[in-house]
Amino acid sequence: MYMASYSRAEIAEKMEFLLLLSEKFKDVVQVTTELMNLKAILNLPKGTEHFLTDIHGEYDAFDYVLRNGSGVVLRKIEDTFGEELDEKEMRNLATLICYPREMMDKVEAEGADMKAFYEVMLRRLVKVCIVSASKYSRAKVNRLLGKEFAYITHELLYEDEGFNANRKGYYDEIFKNIIELELADELIEEFSRLIQCFMVDHLHIIGDIYDRGPGPHFVMDKLMKYHSVDVQWGNHDILWMGAAAGNAASVACVLRICLRYANTSIVEDGYGINLLPLAALAMRYYGEDACTQFLPKVTTEIPDIDEELMAKMHKAIAMIQFKLEGQLIARNKGYKMDHRKLLDKVDFEAYTIDLNGKIYNLNDKNFPTIDPKNPFALNEDEEKVITLLQKAFAGSEKLQRHIRFMFSKGGIYLTHNENLLFHACIPMTPEGEFRGVEVDGKIYKGKALLDKMDRKARAAYFDVDPYSSDFLWYLWCHHDSPLFGKDQMTTFERYFIDDKAAHKENSDPYFVCIDCARTAAAVLKEFGLTDKNSHIVNGHIPVKVKSGVSPIKAEGKVLVIDGGFAKAYQSTTGIAGFTLIYNSYGIVLVSHKPFTTVEEVVEEGVIIRSESRLLEEVEKRKLIADTDSGKMLQKKIHQLEMLAYAYKNGYLKEKI
Repeated sequence: MYMASYSRAEIAEKMEFLLLLSEKFKDVVQVTTELMNLKAILNLPKGTEHFLTDIHGEYDAFDYVLRNGSGVVLRKIEDTFGEELDEKEMRNLATLICYPREMMDKVEAEGADMKAFYEVMLRRLVKVCIVSASKYSRAKVNRLLGKEFAYITHELLYEDEGFNANRKGYYDEIFKNIIELELADELIEEFSRLIQCFMVDHLHIIGDIYDRGPGPHFVMDKLMKYHSVDVQWGNHDILWMGAAAGNAASVACVLRICLRYANTSIVEDGYGINLLPLAALAMRYYGEDACTQFLPKVTTEIPDIDEELMAKMHKAIAMIQFKLEGQLIARNKGYKMDHRKLLDKVDFEAYTIDLNGKIYNLNDKNFPTIDPKNPFALNEDEEKVITLLQKAFAGSEKLQRHIRFMFSKGGIYLTHNENLLFHACIPMTPEGEFRGVEVDGKIYKGKALLDKMDRKARAAYFDVDPYSSDFLWYLWCHHDSPLFGKDQMTTFERYFIDDKAAHKENSDPYFVCIDCARTAAAVLKEFGLTDKNSHIVNGHIPVKVKSGVSPIKAEGKVLVIDGGFAKAYQSTTGIAGFTLIYNSYGIVLVSHKPFTTVEEVVEEGVIIRSESRLLEEVEKRKLIADTDSGKMLQKKIHQLEMLAYAYKNGYLKEKI
């Protein structure tokens, strides 16, 4: 093996580090063995990346897309079996991989010969698994094997009848014993899990896991078990992060949104937060109020909900939110948001509000908790309820685990394999220049702004100062927040003003400017990405496909993949979301049709209702060496080569 040479001065400069490295690699043999391994890994194909965004609590649809890898599972089956299987057989195998337990139950209920089923399907699963694992090193494959069946799966994964004809009987006996010992169900589930892992090497979640849908906590549970994932925070995520930090305004807003979509089970069942004190408050002050404007938007079949009680709780927490937001704005003069303190702009005798010099009539005249002389003050009952809720959010062990995962795996943006990922926008001027934003008395823009806000968001969660978490609320709805990307959040207006002109929220100039390829290139350059195949990937704004809007912008430099996982958006987008697949051959854009139920998928054998489009095909198949991981491996190789040189030339003694 070729080894670079190093001068005495170079070795001396790195000696402290080499001594630490020598504790792990104790002699030349260990070093050279690891060098051979790392250099070989560089020549493996690049792993598949899967990009999802704006899940909005739609767990079943998210889980479905994750299990089938946006169609990668079916394509891998086609690659493995070619003409050997017909379309129905391929779809059934893919359904088994995606939903093994449900598919086996269906087959058994239909009266099939289960031994024959196991015999066929186990062999097919092993073949798909072998093909799927072929782009990984054996060490990486072994790390993903489940402990319970590690020996069996390891043996079968390295079966190759073409070269091991003498071992055919050995493998046949393994399959026979699996079935006779009644382990087939468990092995089918294990191989299905492995195939799902091997199909996608890394998962990117580009914001907005929370709100609207009923299962964000289930999404978080799944992500915490996923083998390799990162998260770019969305504005709905940062709101929950603020609530977990105990920020009162964020707590109130989180609950308001849950009540708006009849999703209180998230906080009650998912996170163990008691809403009875809020219900009692609502009945005390709004018991005789129909609260028509606050009836929940029920987008899913939710049994046994009391819509009238939810409407009263909804109004109660909304009024608390508006008060708390006014207090927060008042104590943070630097936010320059006085125009969004609205309760002091209401005439509670005429029931009108003055917004920027225009008078609007309010559609509601019942405000029993408002003191017109001090409209932002909580009354004693409201104060008790919000204090209890703050403690409940801060004390929810499961919520804190989820939010800490968001901090450990996430950030405001990410550069990965020459792509720039962020949820919404980078504040810009109408001319397409980065807009300066004041943070802590200093002006930041572009990458520096996002870096500053990322650091400040982390400090806001971990700081003991009770008001430091105000910044997380700022990121939720401030006009300079890269997670929000609008000039205002007109929540109050949408509830209390019928004139839709008052509901207008203007998007940041970024969303127009980024259509220009030159602007997109400038953004990428700002983040150190100058490769001709670099992209910006984000979500946040639903892509209204049925209105002719394209997710591909700036001559292919920008990919907007929020197409509407949230059911609330699907009537306007016309689809149920976009995802991206980036493998060693190029980038594929996948558009999804609405997910129905797991039962329908299993019954019909529908693997993925989607359309795939190859956006870019690489000139040469990408290898690990061409990725960020490859660059890290090359640094390790350099370090190990220096250690080997130090051992061989007497600068360090081997630890034999």
